[in-house]
Amino acid sequence: MANADDDAQGGAAGTHQSPSPLHQRHLDLGAKLASFGGWIMPLEYAGGGVLKEHAAVRGRVGVFDVSHLGKVTVRGPGTAAYLNTCLSNDLDRIGPGRAQYTLCVDDASGGAVDDLIAYLRSPDEVFLIPNAANTTEVCRRLTSAAPDGIDVLDEHHDHAVLAVQGPSGDELLRAVGLPTGHDYMSFVQAEHAGAPVTVCRTGYTGERGYELVTPSAAATSLWDALMTAGSDFGVLACGLGARDTLRTEMGYPLHGQDISMEISPVEARLVWAVGWSKDSFWGKEVLTAQRTAKAGPLLRGLVASGRGIARPGMSVGLPGSRASVGHVTSGTFSPTRRQGIALALLDRSVHDGDEVSVGMRGRHEAFVVTKPPFVQTGVRT
Repeated sequence: MANADDDAQGGAAGTHQSPSPLHQRHLDLGAKLASFGGWIMPLEYAGGGVLKEHAAVRGRVGVFDVSHLGKVTVRGPGTAAYLNTCLSNDLDRIGPGRAQYTLCVDDASGGAVDDLIAYLRSPDEVFLIPNAANTTEVCRRLTSAAPDGIDVLDEHHDHAVLAVQGPSGDELLRAVGLPTGHDYMSFVQAEHAGAPVTVCRTGYTGERGYELVTPSAAATSLWDALMTAGSDFGVLACGLGARDTLRTEMGYPLHGQDISMEISPVEARLVWAVGWSKDSFWGKEVLTAQRTAKAGPLLRGLVASGRGIARPGMSVGLPGSRASVGHVTSGTFSPTRRQGIALALLDRSVHDGDEVSVGMRGRHEAFVVTKPPFVQTGVRT
């Protein structure tokens, strides 16, 4: 959710890996780097590590470089109306200055090509943030269907995205002269050191926070200002490892694991992000049939009863039975709860409160089916 991304998807072997505009800052901080969707990004930082970075976001404030996320501008007369015939959610529900979580669905299969955030600038211009590995495909689909006069511009390398997340995020932004206090899923335009900055009340951690979109050339100045001012608030630079544990605690889906071309928005329980009353959108017929049939698996949460840590791909069964009722799609150790948590695609015969068994290297560990989020936060306050 919020900006659900493909942090776990590495670039294909032998392909070009793009550095972030902040690559040198990550090296300076001793970051452990990894490939994500064709970009070289920080996994965690020396002196911090996933657990400390996770705790900083839950308790104080953390700053993430998420410049690997896609950036696409769609513009021309009737752009919002056009996108409303393509993407799942209903842009008519929001007005200019608002953002919306939505999905690009395959029309034939109902699978999720991607999930993304749409920034409605005006009826004639929408800024999209898809996932890194899927940006080219989303652009291709939108371009091929676009009527004359509507342009789809892939601006992936033109902008940097920084996420300021945590209870002290407002104070940190005010300290560097950026606006705060606007509603959840809304954005305002501002400037920092003469460069434009879009300040949006979104994030992928479950904490109150903001995502900042600025030209790539301005990223270092903004990062430095945040880190300098953030010393008064206990700020930590945070990598994509903590981003993953934070989003899993919230039950936010990750494209390529919890939603994919094989796992539809209905199966992932993202029906709230679908404008069912719209005349049309890509995949509507297939998704409507799935929703009506009420057959097939659903994504649910799991909490470990003991010390087990579930991982993607592990089989889920019922206690005392070898029959599988599904599989884990995301799993990790929750630093906040101090126990294992997971998301799993399970048969509809399994319900919240049921005990299940996850197979782990020749043994089985007990988990309880639990509705996410696994921790309570102030994301919407």
